[in-house]
Amino acid sequence: MHTGTRAPLNSIAVLALRRHTVRMRALAVLLVAAGVGFGVYEFYLKKMPVSDPGTASTQAISLTGVRMDLLQIAQAERSFIALNGRCASMDELISSQSLTMSRPERDGYTYTLECSGLDFTATARHAGAPEGSPIRYPALAADQSMSVHEVN
Repeated sequence: MHTGTRAPLNSIAVLALRRHTVRMRALAVLLVAAGVGFGVYEFYLKKMPVSDPGTASTQAISLTGVRMDLLQIAQAERSFIALNGRCASMDELISSQSLTMSRPERDGYTYTLECSGLDFTATARHAGAPEGSPIRYPALAADQSMSVHEVN
């Protein structure tokens, strides 16, 4: 009879131990998954190739948008010259709705447009990076040839 009362206590202890073991395994799996996720982030996402030398991979989207804006400005200027025989200013292109943008800027970049006769250059410049920062903000330009290139 004494062993009969002990069996239920023993099975309760085993059940509690099993629950504890399952929880610890779940915690261990969660920690391993977090470690693997951090490793993937560190080795792959943080070290992704950049679109411009010296820029951060997080700038790629912004720089792509700036390049597309410069091409849009160049196309609008070419169309304006074809219709009017003269260059237009950025404000004139925006107010005439030749450009879909409402302001001559994006993500810290400011756009300017310089004309010389029927030749033009649309330039995007960003304020300099803070001193000691490894990030740089390239100045980009597009002209009537519709090519975007880095300028000083």
